[in-house]
Amino acid sequence: MDAKFDFPDQGEDPIVYVRPVKVADLPDEIRQQAAGVDTLYAVHDENGAQLALVKDRRLAFVLARQNHMAPVTVH
Repeated sequence: MDAKFDFPDQGEDPIVYVRPVKVADLPDEIRQQAAGVDTLYAVHDENGAQLALVKDRRLAFVLARQNHMAPVTVH
């Protein structure tokens, strides 16, 4: 599954939140794309808007940092 992201320009390293998401809880279209994966990782801004959905936690952190954001884990 390819990374889907839309990071807005928010100034200096805004905090974004990385959280695991069960594939079973996602819409059918995404579940089909994530065949064989139980958990994806969502990146959210401070208002809770989803910015990205990727296949592993490490990738979520790398993606956020490459876009000048400061990722933190939430449960």
